[in-house]
Amino acid sequence: MEIIQAASVLAAGLAIGLGAIGPGIGQGTTAGKAIEGIARQPENSGDIKTTMILGMAIMESLAIYALVIALILLYANPYKG
Repeated sequence: MEIIQAASVLAAGLAIGLGAIGPGIGQGTTAGKAIEGIARQPENSGDIKTTMILGMAIMESLAIYALVIALILLYANPYKG
């Protein structure tokens, strides 16, 4: 029983840790490229910002899914008993 709890905690930590790496890198790259695009074409800054915010929201949803999985592993794990 204790091994299942320990494995659940470890899996939850890995889920949120690894689940946040991808969106973090993606958001950093997106923000950098958006700033580059605005610097090159300031007249299109509104369109660039809108597209950037939409893309970041989609990336952030991936991190939220990882958080949900981690919370399920911690609090609603059917193997814990």
